[in-house]
Amino acid sequence: MTTSPTLSGFRRIVVKIGSSLLVDGAKGTLKRHWLETLGQDIARHAARGADMLIVSSGAIALGRTMLKLPKGPLELEQSQAAASIGQIALARAWSEVLGAHAIVAGQILLTLNDTEERRRYLNARSTIETLLGFRAVPVVNENDTVATDEIRYGDNDRLAARVATMIGADCLVLLSDIDGLYSAPPHLDPQAKLIPVVPRITREIESVAGGAASELSRGGMATKVEAGKIATTAGTTMVIASGKYDHPLGRIEAGGPCTWFLTSTQPVTSRKKWIAGALEPRGVLWLDAGAVDALRAGKSLLPAGVRKVEGAFERGDAVVIRGADGAEIGRGLVAFDGIEAAQIIGRSSRAIEDILGYKGRAAMVHRDDLVLGSE
Repeated sequence: MTTSPTLSGFRRIVVKIGSSLLVDGAKGTLKRHWLETLGQDIARHAARGADMLIVSSGAIALGRTMLKLPKGPLELEQSQAAASIGQIALARAWSEVLGAHAIVAGQILLTLNDTEERRRYLNARSTIETLLGFRAVPVVNENDTVATDEIRYGDNDRLAARVATMIGADCLVLLSDIDGLYSAPPHLDPQAKLIPVVPRITREIESVAGGAASELSRGGMATKVEAGKIATTAGTTMVIASGKYDHPLGRIEAGGPCTWFLTSTQPVTSRKKWIAGALEPRGVLWLDAGAVDALRAGKSLLPAGVRKVEGAFERGDAVVIRGADGAEIGRGLVAFDGIEAAQIIGRSSRAIEDILGYKGRAAMVHRDDLVLGSE
């Protein structure tokens, strides 16, 4: 029998919260007491040194109450307006709840495109990593105020999975209105049993989650299992648990009912494989011997060590890195466009601003975006 993991064993945790958990549906107001108990859970993990990140729904639900909008479906413009109002209220609540534990909260508004387009992906990841470096807790919301498509409830499950993989989280917690994945819809089948551990997401598991006509699939379990595929493929363990109780993370730690989706790899390993094999290189960086030695010692690639640039690439593209003898050293995601890279090669990082007119990044390829041939 597969043993379930424990939250206290993870170093970087993303917690996703749905609107129905945060907002009282009848009153349209924030469930403040519940939020405070979750804040205590988050603070406890932060105190042990874990990086914590929150993906929070609820902006539209809060905003529509503040704007006194009627119940029922909203027009796109109404949803955007409600999100604009609600985001301020939601950010203030998170800031106060976490601030009570001397934790600074930072708001980040993302769309799915921000996690899929390489340039925006690098910007978002850099911001989140910087916040975590300051021991702050980033609170990510979907940027519903600028949505061009109809806003779909449930997208935050997939957004949370993409954010988790983007920052190399080793655990994603989806707090839901159900304890986890059941063998059948529990409201239809009294014999349905909770599945405590899913070693691998198979077609059988997907079918259990429900098809398009399933009650659970409408913004529910099917979307969460899809998020699980994104997360576990990238090396992130995922757990689905009920958030309808106080201290929901504490309940998971205490062995409360939930479903764990396991992964067979580590986030860093999976990301390295992605850079090395899944991305088509758009250019080549030729290095001097000193830069090659620095990379093999675990350093980032600085412009000073680059002797020649080939290819028409954009920031965030994959490039091949070669030594002076032409041997491939590795591959990585480059932090500058090809034209800009050609202007700063062989120069000190301190000279980048004078040459390009903006400060830019100190490294041509950061070590987190680099995989060497031996890795």
